[in-house]
Amino acid sequence: MPCFAVNLSFLYTELPFLDRFAAAAQDGFGAVEFLSPYGIAPAEIAARLRDHALELVLFNTPPSGATLADAATAWERPDRGTAALPGREAEFRAGIRLALDHAERLGTPRIHVLAGLAPPGADTVRLRATYVANLQWAAAEARLAGRTLLIEPINGRDMPGYLLQRQDDAHALLDAVGVPNLQVQMDLYHCQVTEGDVAIKLRRWLPTGRVGHLQIAGVPERHEPDRGELHHPYLFELIDQLGYGGWIGCEYRPAAGTRAGLGWLHAADTRRS
Repeated sequence: MPCFAVNLSFLYTELPFLDRFAAAAQDGFGAVEFLSPYGIAPAEIAARLRDHALELVLFNTPPSGATLADAATAWERPDRGTAALPGREAEFRAGIRLALDHAERLGTPRIHVLAGLAPPGADTVRLRATYVANLQWAAAEARLAGRTLLIEPINGRDMPGYLLQRQDDAHALLDAVGVPNLQVQMDLYHCQVTEGDVAIKLRRWLPTGRVGHLQIAGVPERHEPDRGELHHPYLFELIDQLGYGGWIGCEYRPAAGTRAGLGWLHAADTRRS
C-alpha cells in the first residue's frame, strides 16, 4: 500500500497547530504536509518534526506577499498565488526565496508553487508566458537548493478562477518549462471534480515519472476517502501496480473529528499486513 502523509492544515484542526504533529505520530503517520509554514518560527516546527520522527514532505509558496509578515497572513486575503500574474514577478521571486529558506530549515524536499487566479479580462497568452518564465526562474533557484517544485491543477468549484485546472495542461507546462525538478502534484479529488476518469489519468501520467506527489479526499464533500463516489481501495492498488513510490497527502476535511474518521487508514493497514 502507498505511504500516507497527513495534511495538518486540514486534519487535527481540533488541536492547536503545533500539537497536531504529536497527534499525527500517535496515529501512525510518518510524514506531514501543510499549506503554510510562514507564520510560525521554523525552529518550532523543526522541533516537532524531530521529536515525533516525522518528515515534512510538502508545503506551498506564499499565496502573495514579498515579506515574511505578509506571507504569514496571505491565505486570509483573496490571492492564491502570483506565479502567472504579470507585473508581480518581484513579489513572486521574493515568495520563492522565502519558501526555499523554509524548505532548507525544515528539510522539505518539495514546494507547491501556487499559480494564482485569472484577473477579469486578462490576456491568457500573457498569463501563460508569465507562468512559464516564472517557473523557469524558480526551478533554477530550487535546483541550486536541491529542491523540487510542484504545480497542481485545482478545480474551479473550490477555487473559482484558478489558472491551472486540468492534468493535461499541467503536463504541457512541464514540457514548456523543460526542467526535471518541476513536477505535477496530482490531487485525485480535484481531478475527479474537474475531469473524472481518475484511474485512466493515473495510468496515463504516473508511468511518466513526472507526478511528484499525490493527494486524496472523498468526492464531492471533500471528507474522508472512504466517503463519496471514488473507490480509493481500488485506486490505492492501482497506484501500487503503477510503481508510484512517493507520498500520498491526506488533504480532506474530517466529517466528525480526525480520529473518528481514520477507519479508512486502518483498513489500508490491514490490507497491507
